[in-house]
Amino acid sequence: MDFRLTEEQRLIRDMVREFAREEIAPRAAEIDRTREFPRDTFRKCADLNLTGMMVPEEWGGTGLDSVSYVIAVEELSRACATTGVIISVNNSLYCDPVQRYGTDAQKERWLKPFALGEKIGCYCLTEPHAGSDAASLRTLAVREGDTWVLNGSKVFVTNGIAADCAIVFANTDRDKGNRGLTAFLVDRDTPGYSIGKHETKMGITASGSVEIVLDHVRLSDEHRLGAEGEGFKVAMSTLDGGRIGIAAQAVGIAQSALDHSLSYARERKAFGKPIAELQAIQFKLANMAVAVEASRMLTYRAAVAKDSGRRFSQESAMAKLMASEACVAATREAVQIYGGYGYINEYPVERLYRDAKITEIYEGTSEIQRVVIAAGLLKGE
Repeated sequence: MDFRLTEEQRLIRDMVREFAREEIAPRAAEIDRTREFPRDTFRKCADLNLTGMMVPEEWGGTGLDSVSYVIAVEELSRACATTGVIISVNNSLYCDPVQRYGTDAQKERWLKPFALGEKIGCYCLTEPHAGSDAASLRTLAVREGDTWVLNGSKVFVTNGIAADCAIVFANTDRDKGNRGLTAFLVDRDTPGYSIGKHETKMGITASGSVEIVLDHVRLSDEHRLGAEGEGFKVAMSTLDGGRIGIAAQAVGIAQSALDHSLSYARERKAFGKPIAELQAIQFKLANMAVAVEASRMLTYRAAVAKDSGRRFSQESAMAKLMASEACVAATREAVQIYGGYGYINEYPVERLYRDAKITEIYEGTSEIQRVVIAAGLLKGE
């Protein structure tokens, strides 16, 4: 098995790494502090064709493979986790399902400008009373003549503060359980669509996580994404891809924690020598390095499986589980290596520690990933 990146993938890595180092990293602490959605950063990412990386060129994207995409998300997240998830959501949770389930007319209207980065998309699944249990959604879509009327609310919507369109999952038939859900494309300027509570979060503070309220939102069938009753399939298949993006984000955060820890350990002295010469610190660094590399390989493996065209739920769940838990462990150790300074927000590892935790929660908690993995094992997948 050849683990080497292609020349194109290396060029993308180097380009995004330089961009992230020069343009994103210097603003990461400011973005974290102000909590303001970085629209200018999103536009710069669009200029580098990072907003629709896996979308075919005919629909405004660059038609790249999934490994190239996860490389880009890792490098962005290495500099700023907020930027990483904003780009991940636009690619994985918005553009991908519109590309796979949308009609040509829908792609022209709701995919092309988003892949080009002219507009921003978001994904609305979670509700106040339904997170991991997607079949329990209370948002309703009721047919009235030629229109659908949506009522309900969604929470924790990443990019929601800035999104021009939202993929909204609603219950169209409560008696059918999972088969009663349907996906809709809802423009921001649709009457009845509004932004509710703005969440103040522990980490990735500026990713625009808000509540989205739907109050008698009227939509035609042209807004339906996929077939009626196919919403659960759309949601779950989208999350399979989204989890690869979050795994890449986690790898980037963890790599940043390792980078900073190595630098600090070489400079900080204790007992008359750099702490890098202390075995206790060396063991921490070694464990971090192994976990980061293992997570990266699982993430690449999941990306390759996605591009193969076969089902990749197992691979994406394993990558997301491994990378997110390794990320939290690596950032915790980074704070420990920094000692008291690691607890002060003047130093970057404090932010990394806060940013890391969400990777174990959104787009499927670690517990849900274990459920997915176990189910696949028992099925012989």
